[in-house]
Amino acid sequence: MNALVAYFSAGGATAGAAKILARASGAALYEIRPAVPYTDADLNWTDKNSRSSVEMNDKASRPALADKNAPVAEHDVIFLGFPIWWYKAPTIINTFLESYDFTGKTIVLFATSGGSGLGSSAAGLKDSAPGAKIMDGLLLNGPRNEEELKEWVSSLKI
Repeated sequence: MNALVAYFSAGGATAGAAKILARASGAALYEIRPAVPYTDADLNWTDKNSRSSVEMNDKASRPALADKNAPVAEHDVIFLGFPIWWYKAPTIINTFLESYDFTGKTIVLFATSGGSGLGSSAAGLKDSAPGAKIMDGLLLNGPRNEEELKEWVSSLKI
């Protein structure tokens, strides 16, 4: 499998999970970074005027990326990771998907969350990656080990 682990991490949990998954799968690793980094105030989900709340309430929101250097074209399988925001993927994930051609690629989602599952993430991302197969994957909360993730990756029907 020629895989890439691409991830967005706001607080570090998704970054940690992505690094373990990359080691376990032998995949390359790429961090999806916003052009304007999120502050703690931006991530305050209890404030309806915080940046993340405003973005998640606007289906057309597409936060700018810091770069568009992800080696997507070189990989057939993309493990795409993010924190769950409001039961779905942050809109920066839509920006990422719309910035590259994923035609013929398999995208396997993984996420971290403070209390919910992957929710409607796959459905919310489908239109942003036409021609790609998007699969729900795992919620990678808490400590995970490489062996566990190797087993999961080998069990995928890709």
